[in-house]
Amino acid sequence: MKGIQRYVNVTEIVRPIGHLLAFSVGSAALMSAIVIVLALILDRTVVGADLMDRYNVSLYTYTMINLPQVVIDGLTIGFVYAAIALGYTMVYGVLEFINFAHSEIFAVGAFVGVELLIALDATGVLAGATLGMAYAYLIMALLAGMLAAGGLAMAVERVAYRPLRGASRLVPLISAIGVSFLLQDLIRLVESLTTGQFNRIMPTFGNFDQRIILGKLNMGASNITLGISIKSIIVIAAAVLMLVALNYLVNATRIGKAMRAVAQDRGTASLMGINVNRIISITFLVGGLLGGAAGVLFALKFTRIDPFVGFFPGLKAFTAAVLGGIGNLTGALLGGLVLGMLETFAGSFMGVFTMGAAGSEYKDIFAFSILILVLIFRPQGLMGKHVGQKA
Repeated sequence: MKGIQRYVNVTEIVRPIGHLLAFSVGSAALMSAIVIVLALILDRTVVGADLMDRYNVSLYTYTMINLPQVVIDGLTIGFVYAAIALGYTMVYGVLEFINFAHSEIFAVGAFVGVELLIALDATGVLAGATLGMAYAYLIMALLAGMLAAGGLAMAVERVAYRPLRGASRLVPLISAIGVSFLLQDLIRLVESLTTGQFNRIMPTFGNFDQRIILGKLNMGASNITLGISIKSIIVIAAAVLMLVALNYLVNATRIGKAMRAVAQDRGTASLMGINVNRIISITFLVGGLLGGAAGVLFALKFTRIDPFVGFFPGLKAFTAAVLGGIGNLTGALLGGLVLGMLETFAGSFMGVFTMGAAGSEYKDIFAFSILILVLIFRPQGLMGKHVGQKA
């Protein structure tokens, strides 16, 4: 054991897992408490009476029965947002500017992974794949998406950001927005020339769409089945693995130490013998790898992608990064989980609580309201600015 601890910093592996558990349980408990209180208040009003007429069940019972499934769904989407938000926070931690092109790097990763699987499906390989080979193909798609997105992120940094280093902060920000639109149109152009279709569907293979049934609950005259799909478990497991690996890279390796030194003071880091350009390129590479993996996981979870697939998830992941404290790895995780929970709870219960007047289509109001409120009242985010955790 001591031999392992000599070469592997076990603390930096266990600590983020502890954060994951604490944030998951904390955000789920907080959102559940808010929804239960609202259900108790509205149960004796016309809202509760309306639900009783429709489903023959009280609003409180309806809320309690649906709560476990909503928490599971919220955690799944929260981990997706957290994985994307890490790319934003990595770049901001080193260069202190917002890489708005990260959402399109995420989209490129998604397209590369999905196109690879579509090509394999066209040959008939996926249809006859055993369970083990199905997972091997999924991992292959993940790696392809990560490599493409990582390479693209490095190229964008070299071409569009490095020449502007030293300019005012507004200049690279405008450049990032320009790169974002450029990449969107490039994806459309490539898809138009190669497939003629903008909307691409993740092939169905393996057991990823199967659900693990956790139990059944009676709700009036009908039953609700609680469960989690295999692909949701894969999304959560992959996101946890990425978060732990990134935390270890930043806090327990020489490259991570160099990243933190560059983030603190580029000039002094250069005088200490650190190749600043190389470290910044590695930072973009790591951010791109995470974005590409998140893109393929997003496609696995939601099945359909298009050239604008990165826009809303990217904006929400940026909101998550700001909510947690942009530049802070733990903050990105917290922000992603809180935002995923908030969005899922709003989408699941807002329609019932408002008697159908405002349904799940308005759930984005909460995400972007949070962005505005955080920027006004706590611009440093929930976790503040923790120098030791900066990428």
